[in-house]
Amino acid sequence: MSNTKIGVIGGSGIYEIDGLQNPKWQQVESPWGTPSDELLTGQLAGVEMVFLPRHGRGHVHAPSDVPYRANIDALKRLGVTDVISVSACGSFREAMAPGHFVLVDQFIDRTTQRASSFFSRGCVGHVSLAHPTCPRLSAACAVAARAEGITVHEGGTYLAMEGPQFSTLAESRMYRESWGADVIGMTNMPEAKLAREAELCYASVAMITDYDSWHPDHGEVDVTEIIKTLMGNSAQAKGMVARLPQLLDPTRAACSHGCDRALEYAILTAPEARDPILLDKLDAVAGRVLR
Repeated sequence: MSNTKIGVIGGSGIYEIDGLQNPKWQQVESPWGTPSDELLTGQLAGVEMVFLPRHGRGHVHAPSDVPYRANIDALKRLGVTDVISVSACGSFREAMAPGHFVLVDQFIDRTTQRASSFFSRGCVGHVSLAHPTCPRLSAACAVAARAEGITVHEGGTYLAMEGPQFSTLAESRMYRESWGADVIGMTNMPEAKLAREAELCYASVAMITDYDSWHPDHGEVDVTEIIKTLMGNSAQAKGMVARLPQLLDPTRAACSHGCDRALEYAILTAPEARDPILLDKLDAVAGRVLR
C-alpha cells in the first residue's frame, strides 16, 4: 500500500489547477534535462496533487520540443503514482464532436523527432504497450467528467503526429478511413510510452476542439475556432480534475492492471554489463527494479 499522488499534465489552455491547498511552484532537477516548467504542488480534498503545464506557462514549447523524458522523470521524483494527461485533439468521428472528451485507450505513433525511451545501450528494457493506458484511472476520469456535465466517449485510438502543422486532407482521410484512428494530437507520444517505463498509471483525456480536415462541412482546421472551443474545454477539464480526489482512494493499492509493475521482467541487460552512468539517470524511473 502507498499514498495516492495525482499528477496532471495540462495541455493547451490549461496552465494551473484551481482550488489547490498550499499551492507551491517548485523547480525539479532531472538528469534528463529541464522539465517544461516548474511543477505546481498542493493538496485537493486531502489528496496530494502535482500539476505540470506540458507546453510551459505562456505556451513556449512546441510539440516536438516538449522535454517528455524530463517531465515524466520529474513527476516520478515527486512521488506521483497516477498521471492524467489532458490535451486538445482533433476528431475523425462525427459522434466525437467539438466540446466532447475522449478517454483514449490506444495509440498510433507517427512522431519521428523525439526520444521515446529512458532505456538505451548499457541498460536495455522492453515494456508492454499492448494496453498503453490504465483502465482503472481512465474509468475514474470518465466518472469525474460526466459529473461535470461533459459528454464522454470511453475508448478511442489517438494518432500522434509530429506537427506543428496540422494534417493534409489526404493524411486526415487516411488516418480516419484506412487506419481507424478516432482522434489526432501532437503530444501524447512518447509521453504514454515513458509513463509506462516509469511504472506510472496513465490516462489520456482528449478534449475535442475540431474535426481535423476530413469533414466535408468543416473544411480545414480553423485556429480561431479551436481556441474558442479550447477555452470551454479547459474550464470543464479543470472541473473534472477537481473531482478526481473523491474517486481515487488516498491509500493506493497495487494497480490491478499492473501499470506500477511494468518493469518487473523488462530489463534484459546483465547486471555486470550495465552502464553505471545510465543507471544513475534511471534512479527515479527504474530504481525499484535496479536497486
